[in-house]
Amino acid sequence: MRIAAVAPALPRHVYKQDAILSRLEAIWGDRPSVLSRLGPLLENTKVEQRHLAMPLEAYDAEQSFGQRNDVWIEVAQDLGEEALGAALAQLDLAPTDLDAVFSVSITGVTSPSLEARLANRMGFRSDVKRIPIFGLGCVAGAAGIARAADYVRAYPDQIAALVSVELCSLNFQAGDTSLANLISTGLFGDGAAAVIVVGEERAKRMGLGGLKIKDTRSVFYPDTEDIMGWLVSERGFDIVLSPAVPSLARERLAPDVDAFLADHDLKRDDIASWVCHPGGPKVLSAIRDGLELTDEDVRFAWKVLAEQGNLSSTSVLMALHETIAEGGVAAGAPGVLLAMGPGFCSELVLFEWS
Repeated sequence: MRIAAVAPALPRHVYKQDAILSRLEAIWGDRPSVLSRLGPLLENTKVEQRHLAMPLEAYDAEQSFGQRNDVWIEVAQDLGEEALGAALAQLDLAPTDLDAVFSVSITGVTSPSLEARLANRMGFRSDVKRIPIFGLGCVAGAAGIARAADYVRAYPDQIAALVSVELCSLNFQAGDTSLANLISTGLFGDGAAAVIVVGEERAKRMGLGGLKIKDTRSVFYPDTEDIMGWLVSERGFDIVLSPAVPSLARERLAPDVDAFLADHDLKRDDIASWVCHPGGPKVLSAIRDGLELTDEDVRFAWKVLAEQGNLSSTSVLMALHETIAEGGVAAGAPGVLLAMGPGFCSELVLFEWS
């Protein structure tokens, strides 16, 4: 099983964090208690700029959940097509070469699902297998790779694609001044990425290199469903973001990673590449410290956080793209891709450079 290609796509509207802060101050100008907290909260996110689905001034307008979701459907198709098209082009493949397409998102809903709409736009085969996944949130980028790997393990002569599109800004809630919402307003951005996963028999025929997927693991933490996710109401999605997330990441992730690696006679010191979801500075620091890593080990996660913010499921794929682009890792060296998300849960992917 090979991760053969990864491609990003970002909205054309990009703003420095200072510009976003100014717009938020204008929106909440009649709420001094919010304004007093807003600047420090945005600064503490370590986000320098973000890409947005709409022009910044459009977020002032009163729009219903349905209207924002209509924007999500249109922009998600544009970015999904761009990312998937770029990933296919890296391998000189056509949309008709795909045997299965997984789509993941937590920031909008549509039926027909996103990959069905892309099938019409891009011309997938009529027998393509479609697997839309909703609800996994930040963990879905890693989980999507794992599920695509499961598919090509069963069908080693086939090709699967993962399309992740997250337009977090479209869930901005001007009426919610909770600490969780203020933090999320300063942290989350918009973007998309696509990954092509190729079965081993097909990869050999094509002469592909890429990252060889050795194994995957899912870990579910019981009775933690209330620390991250959405509260769904008539106004749309309201963020649930508990301060317990960093401590859970710090305490629970390392034992699970160690057990996963031990099954392959590996230890953390053996890992050449760490591809981590940049949930936010506190979460990323907790992952770093819990695994006894350095900032250099997780440098691409910090880079993605600064340049794009937290893109939910898409962020770990952006970090993966940066990791592959830098390269320079010896063939056979192991790497780990990981993310955590609502459930609460983690997804781990062990890969090998080739």
